[in-house]
Amino acid sequence: MSATERAVEQDKAAGGRTKRLLSTASGRTVLASICLRLPAKSRRVYAYLRWPEGRKTRERYVCQVSCDTREENLAQAWRQALSVGLASLQQPKESARSWASSPAVRSVMRANRPRDTRPELALRSAVHALGLRYRVDRPPLAGLRRRADLVFSGARVAVFVDGCFWHGCAEHYRPSTRNVEFWSGKVADNRKRDEETDSLLTAAGWTVIRVWEHEDPQGAARRIATAVLALRTPRR
Repeated sequence: MSATERAVEQDKAAGGRTKRLLSTASGRTVLASICLRLPAKSRRVYAYLRWPEGRKTRERYVCQVSCDTREENLAQAWRQALSVGLASLQQPKESARSWASSPAVRSVMRANRPRDTRPELALRSAVHALGLRYRVDRPPLAGLRRRADLVFSGARVAVFVDGCFWHGCAEHYRPSTRNVEFWSGKVADNRKRDEETDSLLTAAGWTVIRVWEHEDPQGAARRIATAVLALRTPRR
């Protein structure tokens, strides 16, 4: 992609070139851009705001994005950057105001690791103790940008461990009292994506099992084992 094409892409995602304008500490007005990154061994895409400052390029973390296309991810990241104000993203990390609406939400955000969370590790251990073997953090279907936490290829069973906050658990989810529109939209998007993932996998002949992070790992492991053993294809 050429520099001109990249500029057009950023303008469109931001909703116009003027929305990308950012005043630097030196008083200059520059054009900011959104950079998308997919870290190795991660199923999440991270968005960063970037802008030139003197001879250096500065950047600050904006948010995680979860859409299916680059165009949609850029637009989602720009909406978040603009909602908090581009100038606020210039502040050093240690002094920037948190987007979390409360200490509880801030704690959830910090604990939102791409993989190997405590509930995932506990479930893996319980499933392994039942004698089952599986793959971790893999896309069940080739070409589908959705990664399951546990994948049983032979039985075609995909297991997802869902966080109560990020996936809107009916029992434990509490809506944010600040920046309500953003957080409600984020959780709604996650739930919509979950439903779409379930539909795509089911249509392809997979069994989808979702486990809430608050569930007892032993009970969830038994539920998974029952499904896997029932669907496993006998070896000849």
